[in-house]
Amino acid sequence: MEQRTLGRTGRSVSVVGLGTWQLGADWGDVSEDDALDVLRAAVDSGVTFLDTADVYGGGHNEELVGEALRGRRDDVVLATKFSLGRTPDGAMKIDGRPEYVKACCDASLRRLQTDRIDLYYQHRVDPTVPIEDTVGAMAVLVQAGKVRHLGLSEASARSLERASAVHPITALQSEWSLWTRDIEAEVLPTARRLGVGIVTFSPLGRGMFTGALNDRSSGFREGDFRHANPRFQGENFERNLELVAKVRELAATKGATPSQLALAWLLAQGTDIAPIPGTKHRSRLEENVAAAAIELSEADLGAIDAVFPVGAASG
Repeated sequence: MEQRTLGRTGRSVSVVGLGTWQLGADWGDVSEDDALDVLRAAVDSGVTFLDTADVYGGGHNEELVGEALRGRRDDVVLATKFSLGRTPDGAMKIDGRPEYVKACCDASLRRLQTDRIDLYYQHRVDPTVPIEDTVGAMAVLVQAGKVRHLGLSEASARSLERASAVHPITALQSEWSLWTRDIEAEVLPTARRLGVGIVTFSPLGRGMFTGALNDRSSGFREGDFRHANPRFQGENFERNLELVAKVRELAATKGATPSQLALAWLLAQGTDIAPIPGTKHRSRLEENVAAAAIELSEADLGAIDAVFPVGAASG
């Protein structure tokens, strides 16, 4: 598969990666065997960029990734994240304290069955801890050989500036797709000026472009976090399905699926972009990988923007 380089640090990854968040409870149950099958099939298909986090499944997701990569660790760029956790009552918490950084890294290394993490992200910026302190502690991990490259996830332009002054930041992971384009105004230009690569999660609109949610009766499996997302509720959902239908019509003219067109659109936004679509199914994985071969002309991109402009999604 084609490779792209993230930032100025020379870290090359496959043009399409795999986000593993869906292989866990936040998206409904998935069997361990099915999760391992998808992970191994990804590497077999040329995907060399796998993304996980310590909060996914309370660490179980990292364990699955580590098991899937047994004997194949050197075949991939392995990324994981820290700083998000849950309180005893299930609420999310953020912790960017330097001492917490080291403890999280050591725990992730054990679960992943590896001696180094290729790309280590702060999952969310802790507003109570100066980001210089957090990134300084992450830089110590680089010096110790436990981490190769550093990243931030869902950080503001200002946080990215401050972090980059402490240590080179290889990648910023943010949600970006036809469905969500917030980073284009300020964060994306800042990242590019600083030489930071862009890793995009949920590039398929959290499943909207896959065709799996083709009507309100489709519903979600028990535990699926989208139950509470307003974009998947009521009139918002209906309007969003109408937008996806227009994308489907354009995709058909290219002999592609809506998911493939959405990924091709994102890849066409710059060679510094590496999307990490997630999936529970091998067939979806193959569909996503094939999107890397789709070429879009300026006319194609204009037509897509015309039917799905910035801010079009409802909710």
